[in-house]
Amino acid sequence: MGSLPLAPALVSDPTRARMLRLILAEFDGRSTVTRLAGELGLRQPTITHHARVLTEAGVLERRPEGRRVWYSVSAEHLDRVVEVLGGPGPEETDPAVFERIAEDLSDRFAGIFNRETVARFVEESRALLEPSVDSGRRASRTAEFAAQRLEAVAARNARPGRVPEVLFVCVQNAGRSQMAASLLRRLAGDRVRVRTAGSAPAAVIAPTVRAVLEEVGVSVGGDFPKPLTDEVVRAADVVVTMGCGDACPVYPGTRYLDWKLDDPVGQPIERVREIRDEINLRVRGLISDLVGPAS
Repeated sequence: MGSLPLAPALVSDPTRARMLRLILAEFDGRSTVTRLAGELGLRQPTITHHARVLTEAGVLERRPEGRRVWYSVSAEHLDRVVEVLGGPGPEETDPAVFERIAEDLSDRFAGIFNRETVARFVEESRALLEPSVDSGRRASRTAEFAAQRLEAVAARNARPGRVPEVLFVCVQNAGRSQMAASLLRRLAGDRVRVRTAGSAPAAVIAPTVRAVLEEVGVSVGGDFPKPLTDEVVRAADVVVTMGCGDACPVYPGTRYLDWKLDDPVGQPIERVREIRDEINLRVRGLISDLVGPAS
């Protein structure tokens, strides 16, 4: 289940939309029938019915834990659900959440970065994402973005012999760069480290891009559009630009490639497939240059 395109009407039903907004607004992104019924003032059988419909459609994931059953929005449909709903609501995330993110990342990067440095990266990441990320996902995406930026700085300082790092950059980080990164991860595995960024990132990855990658067995996973930052450029051995002009800074010792490719966003599905296949050929050539032929 969940492999079919998401019909907007399935999500925009008033009760289901309210349920999904509440789930997205939860700190851990999940809720129970009991909690949803209490928040919405509805009977539990009504909530159970709608939860079952959404689960059968692949929109919700159902996870029993002891006597409780938790529901969360599936990663496969998360961006489309938020797109249809227009975000989980205007509520701002509690500042304490970002303090906790900084504490968790300080533990993760203990011995590499001090607490003040981690907190600065968290606050900068939150501010950079604020224009393009709704409040319901701001905390989780801030945590991931800050972690990726800290990893990039750590990689830059790593000893010789490390895994090659590739950065794909386009304008929105919602089409070409995401296609290239997903294909490179699939073909190269852990032989290459991949990052993406955008000079003017969009809110979500284009649904057609996700769809044409799924057609060839490649998943974008939990990736999302991210702003271009200095540390990810500095960490890269190869920077591949795709229509972002002069937005990418140039550093000595870094290899720069400019792939002339049409932007798939807004294109007919047939053209998006052609762009995918062209990127696939270029990615295979890049892998051959970096670590040997792709299988």
